[in-house]
Amino acid sequence: MAMNNFWKINWCFIVVIVCTNDFPLLAQVPLNYKGKPFIDGISSFSMQTIPGRMELAFFDDGGEGVAYHDTTVTNDGAVLNHTNGHHRPGITPYVAFFREKEGVDISYTKDWADFNHPNKVDPKVNQLYIGWEEDGEWTNYTVDVLKAGKYRIITVYSNDDNVAELWVDGVPKTKLKLPLSTGNWHYWDQATVGEIIFEKAGQHLITFKYNRGANWAYLDFLLVEEFK
Repeated sequence: MAMNNFWKINWCFIVVIVCTNDFPLLAQVPLNYKGKPFIDGISSFSMQTIPGRMELAFFDDGGEGVAYHDTTVTNDGAVLNHTNGHHRPGITPYVAFFREKEGVDISYTKDWADFNHPNKVDPKVNQLYIGWEEDGEWTNYTVDVLKAGKYRIITVYSNDDNVAELWVDGVPKTKLKLPLSTGNWHYWDQATVGEIIFEKAGQHLITFKYNRGANWAYLDFLLVEEFK
C-alpha cells in the first residue's frame, strides 16, 4: 500500500490527548466556568474534598452570577454583626464579617443566640452558616471527589423544613429535604437530607440551590458505596 493511501485510510484513528494543569483528565467542571475554589490566605485548604465536609460559606470566588446568585448586593449577616450587641466578644473580624463584600448572607453561631437553649444537635461555636435565604439563590463549589460512588448527605440546619437542590456540572442531581422544622432561626438540628451519586472521581462543580426559610451550615458527604 502506498504511504499516501495509508494516511488517507487511517487518519481517523489518530487521537491527540492534551493534559494541562488547569484541566486534569478526570475533571468534569464545565470548561466555560470562570469561578475558582475559595482561597483567602487564612484558610488551610485550597479545595474542598469529598468524602468530607463541604462548608457552605466557602463557596467559590468569582462574584455574582458566576460563583453565586443572591437577591441583594449586601452580606446581611455581616451588616448585622457590625451592629451593637451582635459581635461576640473575642471573635475575630475574619469570622464576624466573613466575606462581607460578597452578596451571600453569612453569619456565625453565638452563645446568647444559638446556645442559650437546648438544641437537638449543637453546632460548633463560631460555625459559619448561610442565612437570609431567598427563593432562587444559589452558590457554587469546585470540589475534588476522591472516590466515585454513592454518598449520603447530612447537614446541620435551623428553622423551616425546607427543600434545596444539588446540581453537579450543570446537571440537576438530587433534592435535599429538611425533614422537620426546628421552629426558630437559632434552634439547630442535624438530619440526613438525601443521597447523591458521583459516577467519576476528580474535580466537579456543585451548585447548591436553596429557597427561603432555613439556615444551612454545611453538607457532610459520607461514602455509602464505592464504584470500582
